[in-house]
Amino acid sequence: MASATSKEDTTILVLGGTGTVGSRIVDRLAAQGHPVLGASRKGTGDHGVVFKWEDRATWDNPFQQQQSGEIRAVYLVAPPVLDSAAVMMEFVDFARARGVRRFVLQSSSAIESGGPAMGMVHAYLRELGQQGEVDWAVLRPTWFQQNFQQLRHVQTIKEESKIYSATSDGKIPWVSADDITAVAVQVLTSARPHNTEYLVLGPELLSYRDIAETLSDVLGRRIVHIDLTSDDMERIHQAFGMPEDYSRMMGSLDTAIKQGQENRTNDVVELLTGAKPARFRDFAESNRAIWALS
Repeated sequence: MASATSKEDTTILVLGGTGTVGSRIVDRLAAQGHPVLGASRKGTGDHGVVFKWEDRATWDNPFQQQQSGEIRAVYLVAPPVLDSAAVMMEFVDFARARGVRRFVLQSSSAIESGGPAMGMVHAYLRELGQQGEVDWAVLRPTWFQQNFQQLRHVQTIKEESKIYSATSDGKIPWVSADDITAVAVQVLTSARPHNTEYLVLGPELLSYRDIAETLSDVLGRRIVHIDLTSDDMERIHQAFGMPEDYSRMMGSLDTAIKQGQENRTNDVVELLTGAKPARFRDFAESNRAIWALS
């Protein structure tokens, strides 16, 4: 019998297929010869298909447009809303009814199984797995190095030579989206089911102050970290268009970092991929043009 993710008879569906990690997964799977669909609101790209969480009429699109064989594996990325658990679990059941066996959920290092949002989906997949109904894995990456490519950070680094957070000296094992991708591809395509969760962490613990010092070295000008209160940080998020409820959640995550929640490292990336995870300095040096002054 072919494995759940055999190249011969399986298409892999990647939700969030144009996102930071999803787009990388689609590209890497395609390069390895795996039939793949990248689901997104506009369905753009060579492997794109239209999928909208709020429009259930689009949920069947991937199953009608699969490229080679049946869809047997799905990479789950939550919609950008806080109350996402119910709709995600509904889609899991929708996909199971169409033959999907393997689910890999992208969650967060800050969310335990049974916690809010993705934590509830995590617990649901674990329960289904214990009942022998699905193969599953949950990836819980920490904060992305690529976050510093987002408009908020790019603008303040370029225009003010500042990085803002409410984390004080809290440390984070910043991880590369490329390393998350490598782990995801391994878990999606392996012959054996993993049926577990993985904290996906970078190789070193760095505070925002450490990040500012690294960027100062790379850019040749002084970048400083401005430590704010949680309320002030929420207002900055909202000024960049973040909804109020989401900004409160982000503020609480900064508080958790300040209290040491992310102060940990592990060997998951190397164990699953055979390669050491990328350092933040490598990322900064490769992307210095993003923050360079005009």
